[in-house]
This record gives sequence, structure tokens and C-alpha cells, in this order.
Amino acid sequence: MTRHLLIAGAAVAALTLAACGQPANDTATAPAESVTPDANPAATLPTPADEASAPDFVRLAAQNDLFEIQSSELALERTQNPQVRAFAQEMIEAHRRTTRDLQTAIGSAGAGLTAPTTLDEDMTGELNELREASAGDFDKEYMEAQVDAHQRALNLMQRYANDGDRPELQAFAAATAPAIQQHLDRARALRDQIDRAN
Repeated sequence: MTRHLLIAGAAVAALTLAACGQPANDTATAPAESVTPDANPAATLPTPADEASAPDFVRLAAQNDLFEIQSSELALERTQNPQVRAFAQEMIEAHRRTTRDLQTAIGSAGAGLTAPTTLDEDMTGELNELREASAGDFDKEYMEAQVDAHQRALNLMQRYANDGDRPELQAFAAATAPAIQQHLDRARALRDQIDRAN
């Protein structure tokens, strides 16, 4: 009896080992070129719970606008680069508009939503790092912060437009995402230009 159990156990172990070497399905062996990458891979990730609810979306969207405006006001004070100055001025105007548009969407979405008017601790820390940047490093650090902030904002808008819980805010997110994509593309180009010049 024991011998039969040992033989049966060995057979199960052999089958298990054989199965481990097999692909789970046919898609694992599909050629890589058949997969079209998304223009923004982060936007295809599942929406975090703290981005799909209206109060959290409003908080994060407002924080992004505040950071864009305040960091760009700092850039106007510190930069000597005319292209960085022009970009910063455009960001101030553009993000003041999106702040107004967000307030309009909040009004349409119903009671219980309030946008913050001050930066949270993390974004305050990011702004302080920019304040402390040396004159020679400021433009590079400002443009890097702009790339990061716009990518974060784009992810938020795209995800909420798809998975958000209030149609009025989803419409705002969908309408705002293309402009943020343009800002992101310009920020990357200017950052790369500054990198090449240094």
C-alpha cells in the first residue's frame, strides 16, 4: 500500500513539474510586435481607489493646478531663459483656467465637494526644493518638475475620465487631458533642450 502511494505521489510530482514548464496560454508566445503600446502606459494601469472618487479627484486635480501655478510664478522670478519664462507664463494662465473649469464642474456635480486652496505637504516639499535650487540648476529642475507634474496630472485626468464616479467631473477630466498632454510634450522638449545645452 505504501509503495502504491509513493508511486502515485511520484507521478503527480512529475506531472506538476511538466506543467510548470508549459506556457499558461497561447498569448504568452505571441510575437512582441503584435502588441501596440499605449501612448501613455501609466493611463492603462488600473485606477487607484483614491483617484476614482470625486472628493479625491477634486483634491488631486486642484493640488496639481496649485503646484503648476506656484512653481511657474517662482520660475518667473528666477529664470533668465526666455523660453522657460514664456513656458512658465503660459502655465500660470492655463492652470488658472483649469482651476476655474474645475470649480464650474464641482458646482455642476453637486454638494459635498471642495477644492483645496493650499498645497499639501508633498507638493510643498517639491516647491521648496525648487526654491533651494542653485541659479545654475534652476531651469533644469523647474522643467523636470513640470514634466513630472504634467505626467501625474495627465494620468489623473485620463483615469478619472474612464473610471470616475461623477459624470460632470468625468467630462471636465476628458476635456482637460488633451491640453495637459500638449503641456507635457512641450515640457519634455524644453527640458531636453536645456539638458543638451548643459
